[in-house]
Amino acid sequence: MNKIDELLKQVKAADAIVVGGGSGMSNAAGMDFWYSASPLFMKYMKPYYDKYHFEGIFKGYYTPFDSKEEKWAFMLYAYKLIFNEPPQKPTYEYLKTVIGNKPVHYVTTNQDGLFKKYFGEDAVSEIQGSWSFMQSSNPETDKNLYDAKKIVKELLPKIKNYKLDSQYFPKSPINDAELIAWVRGPQFLEDKRYNYEYKKFNKFLAKHKGEKILFIEMGVGRMTPMFIQEPFWDMTQYMKDSFYININPKDALTNPVIRDRSLLIGDDINEVLKEAAAKIKEEKHD
Repeated sequence: MNKIDELLKQVKAADAIVVGGGSGMSNAAGMDFWYSASPLFMKYMKPYYDKYHFEGIFKGYYTPFDSKEEKWAFMLYAYKLIFNEPPQKPTYEYLKTVIGNKPVHYVTTNQDGLFKKYFGEDAVSEIQGSWSFMQSSNPETDKNLYDAKKIVKELLPKIKNYKLDSQYFPKSPINDAELIAWVRGPQFLEDKRYNYEYKKFNKFLAKHKGEKILFIEMGVGRMTPMFIQEPFWDMTQYMKDSFYININPKDALTNPVIRDRSLLIGDDINEVLKEAAAKIKEEKHD
């Protein structure tokens, strides 16, 4: 059977669906500025690329800049890129069509907020943080999260010559420590919001306990398989009526234990979802 047909067959057969999205989902949607010097990346970051030669926001995030002033300006431009640029391809719209009206929950390690933009706050668990928030660099004494969009909007006009003067560095009103992005790292704040994200996911699983659950993994790489991929494998193994689908042009893998209940699609995520969505629309017109 054609793999797209098998994908749609499993979606129809499922009582509920859990979608897991990694960085490959962002790339599929044309948001390829995280790990490469793509046109989108260069649109915002060319001066920094010319000086430091890092490719992508992720590498820039960990680059030792000549000064904090320069690093903060880079961070603000990174926020601007993430907040302002819409997906370059309708990947998320295709996914919405494929899922249809099935009960669904989305679990993502992506921090760009796109899953929540398309599917809503309640249906999405951002388990590795989000660029929508900032936190104190000293989370021991300040466990609050701060609205990054508001802070970025105030500070972008204060950048001069690709630097932000130190007097404008955003700081915690609680302990006066500099704010940092609320994303996975040594100082990542695992508190109320973090626990809330997992609580939504666990609540969904509890609600559909004993039902036929379809796990669809998309774009999860080999850097962090422990957050989505391995839990999906484990749940598929122990939920006997469940099924697992992995759509990934680079790493379409499964655990041999669940091979007979797995569908591996090693093609471009956007093209797979596009074809699947087109077939659904054809069926509706027939």
